[in-house]
Amino acid sequence: MELRQIRYFTVLADELSFTRAARRLHISQPPLSFQIASLEVELGARLFDRTSRSVALSAAGQAFLPHAQAVLARLDEARSHVTRVASGLEGRVKVGLAGSHFLGPFPQFIQQFRLQRPDVDVALNEMKPSDHLQALRDGQLDLCVSRNPLNDGQISAALLWRDPVVVALPPGHRLASRSQLGLAELHDEDFVFLRLDSSSFAMRLFDACVQAGFAPRIVQQVVEVPAALNLVAAGLGVALVPATLAMLRADAVCTCPLQMGVGSDLNGDVYALWRTLDAAPAVAEFKERLLVWAATLPDFYRQGVDTPYGLPAGVLIDPD
Repeated sequence: MELRQIRYFTVLADELSFTRAARRLHISQPPLSFQIASLEVELGARLFDRTSRSVALSAAGQAFLPHAQAVLARLDEARSHVTRVASGLEGRVKVGLAGSHFLGPFPQFIQQFRLQRPDVDVALNEMKPSDHLQALRDGQLDLCVSRNPLNDGQISAALLWRDPVVVALPPGHRLASRSQLGLAELHDEDFVFLRLDSSSFAMRLFDACVQAGFAPRIVQQVVEVPAALNLVAAGLGVALVPATLAMLRADAVCTCPLQMGVGSDLNGDVYALWRTLDAAPAVAEFKERLLVWAATLPDFYRQGVDTPYGLPAGVLIDPD
């Protein structure tokens, strides 16, 4: 049984005239008659009662009609589904991000994207930053939001928003009233630090301290920035944190920008990372809309464009 035969049958059942049905199908009458006869042979039943003046559905034809219509409806549904998937209007996107990114502007984009593309399933996977790249390479993720840019041919990156690093200090700290701080001025301080084994961003912070002439005296390590801020607020030490997240505890900690010099170019800028050769339409649609959205963020998220890493939001990182 061919789909062509089923379509011919439903048109003839609607027109009840071989002449009109053939005209509607843009074929001549003999091929139509031949295909209907072949279908009847295959089904072992006459589908139409024919006379020289009329064509009518037989009892078998009446029984077959709803099944034929259902087959064609499912075919149309399948065609529409394939078209929507191919154009990125349906599908699934697996996104990896650290817990702190749920506290920044990214959830606003997810809300907006879901309204624009309600049939694309976005799965947000919270995980340690150190696990992002491997999960991306292994196909467990389609895209990740990260403070660690990488473009090595297999992975591409684009800047989403700026996030300079600031010093978070407990209220009443002797340095809390300063308008700027040099990194070397923190050499005698106790530090609350992100776990060095779970974040290359944390290692960048540690290395900057070493370049400033001291190894930070770490009294507590945590996985997420909000936890570090809470411990700073409790007086356990100072912390180096991205400015956008420091704002979240502005009621409980004091923040101070870093002076020009060693460590002044420290940043927690946020990037989108994805597999360069990933051609999944839903992933491409998600990525494109994410980069367009990032370019519309308020100026606060695009500050520091004159830093050594300066790029407008949404611009791809050149691997060279």
